[in-house]
Amino acid sequence: MKAPLLLAVVAVAAVTLTSTASASKYDELVAQGYRWATADGPYACVAKEDVRRMAGNPGDEVELRMIEQVKAYYLTPGTIVQVTQEDSHDGTSKIRLAGITVDLWTLTKFLSKHPIKDTYGVIETPETSGLIPSATPVLDAGPTPSSEFSPIPGASPSPSASPSPSESPSPSVSPTPAE
Repeated sequence: MKAPLLLAVVAVAAVTLTSTASASKYDELVAQGYRWATADGPYACVAKEDVRRMAGNPGDEVELRMIEQVKAYYLTPGTIVQVTQEDSHDGTSKIRLAGITVDLWTLTKFLSKHPIKDTYGVIETPETSGLIPSATPVLDAGPTPSSEFSPIPGASPSPSASPSPSESPSPSVSPTPAE
């Protein structure tokens, strides 16, 4: 009877320690300004003024025009963003998204301090999302070909020596006109 109870206590302790360790990892990210998107739609805009209009169900025509003019970007649940500025007065946040070269504005209510799984069931981190370039490349292109490599079989990879220039014929003494 004591063994199952002891096993249950150990299991609960292990789960608690594991969740505390992973929670502290995400707490560090939150302290650095990282958040996870909760919204699904074109709710990240270049101009702060456009955010409320897009969030207020502007209609298909306005939404399409904003996207065509590259003034609005889609947020998807679980996408990690970095908050660079927060305006608590009007409830907006300026964010940085991986792959987007300009900072965007969104409503702060569309961002969570708690990790959210993305569409693949993974919790994004700055390293996995591309917000922070990793030291090792994600795609291994294989070994670099040696300098002797040639895509054409039998072709010489290095240019052959060009023939040495021959001497220019020296002009012979030109005949002098006879007098």
